Amino acid sequence: MKIKSILVSQPKPQTEKSPYFDLAEKYHLDITFRPFIQVEGVPAKEFRQERINILDHTAVIFTSRTAIDHFFRICKETRVEVPDDMKYFCISESIAFYLQKYIVYRKRKIFHGERKIEDLTKTLTKHKKETFLLPLADIHKQSIPALLDDLKLKYSKAILYRTVSSDLSDIPDINSFDILAFYTPSGIKSLQQNFPDYAQGETKIAAFGPATTKAVVSAGLKLDIQAPIPKAPSMTMALEQYIKKENKK
Repeated sequence: MKIKSILVSQPKPQTEKSPYFDLAEKYHLDITFRPFIQVEGVPAKEFRQERINILDHTAVIFTSRTAIDHFFRICKETRVEVPDDMKYFCISESIAFYLQKYIVYRKRKIFHGERKIEDLTKTLTKHKKETFLLPLADIHKQSIPALLDDLKLKYSKAILYRTVSSDLSDIPDINSFDILAFYTPSGIKSLQQNFPDYAQGETKIAAFGPATTKAVVSAGLKLDIQAPIPKAPSMTMALEQYIKKENKK
């Protein structure tokens, strides 16, 4: 079966330099981008039930821009004025710069790593006396609080947003695509919720990451394309290798 169309369960890339566009041009593919999941904020009423007082904390650890958005949203909704001496620890420089949307960046104590929570280990250790707030989604990597536990830091987990399935009723025929590409287990869950009678048939399924791979198998689906692997560290590279092989037949 020659591959002609791919449905990517993520938002359309903002830049024209995306490797997905190069892939589409090179192999004359029709690539559709449609997020299978979306993020919604935890209401202030629900947050209050967590019994977390933001002002009891002297520092905040941010793992994403979404976490920043929902931290300041919940502060606004609960009428909490964040003190000027609050310290911010971000897993990357780009996330740290995003704070400029809400605070005067140069007047605040902001620390950042390279791209992972582990990059902040030395910095966090130097600030052991702080009481940290960790804004998270309902589904999050357990490695993050586990690291804070290992460092014996005093912190609170605050669930400020959650991942929910998108309404995919605008997709008339999910089986019209040759490949479905998934990046998260939540994407597989959304597929099942939106198409409860879904039968894979000839459609090929691509998955990124071990958790997504596991979700595909657990759903009783056949995994055809897996990433990252040594020869294909990205989803687009894995797709290209598969398409190149299939379209030669």
